[in-house]
Amino acid sequence: MTELLTAAQMRAIEEAAIASGEVTGLELMERAGRGVVEAIFEEWPEMRATSHRAVVLCGPGNNGGDGFVVARLLKEWGWEVEVFLYGDPDKMPPDARANYERWLGMGEVRPIIRGLGRQINGGYSDVIIDAIFGTGLSRPLPSDIARMISDIAMYERAIGGPAVVSIDVPTGICSDSGRSMPHAVVADLTVPFGWKKIGHELGAGAPCSGKKTVKSIGLKSIAAAFPPPKTHTSFSEGSVGWVLLPPEKEM
Repeated sequence: MTELLTAAQMRAIEEAAIASGEVTGLELMERAGRGVVEAIFEEWPEMRATSHRAVVLCGPGNNGGDGFVVARLLKEWGWEVEVFLYGDPDKMPPDARANYERWLGMGEVRPIIRGLGRQINGGYSDVIIDAIFGTGLSRPLPSDIARMISDIAMYERAIGGPAVVSIDVPTGICSDSGRSMPHAVVADLTVPFGWKKIGHELGAGAPCSGKKTVKSIGLKSIAAAFPPPKTHTSFSEGSVGWVLLPPEKEM
């Protein structure tokens, strides 16, 4: 059976892990970033062999912090990396801020501004990393982010373009319901951590997530404190609990 988590349950597991002293928030962020890079190289092995170009779009929370880790690791691999930030870095959570500052030792951070989607589309990149909003999104996207997502999507539909990789959940998708907010990133690859979330399998979340490659960040032992019920046959939006799906069929 496949286990799907809500955003609240995933947050509780992470908080329990940190409170136990087994891991720090910074360590979890580092593991998450490494997992994303591993997933990229697994999906596109040719990208491991030579230098490529990535655009990393970071948000103001911990999802953005994951993005800064990905940017740093790809830069260390020899890639050309361009990083953009939505929001005020002084208001970022401490762990995300630490990774923002660590990236500044390697490259610049430019603001996400109106028209950025067209600027990204006008340049050449192999991968766009979506690290703007993750599982915590529960309200409509800001208009400038929605416009950027729309611009990138129009370009993709018209002539194709770089691979789009979303960290944990595509920006604009509610991780508990799969609803679009109302615009959402359409990813080629989404990398959830530990477990897929309910929104990966419902509504717009299923097609927008593309291929889903789950990466461990070392939380399985902590999750034993949150056992799934033996049966769970219904789901209502906003509920907190585990959802069990039948085993996925081989394609």
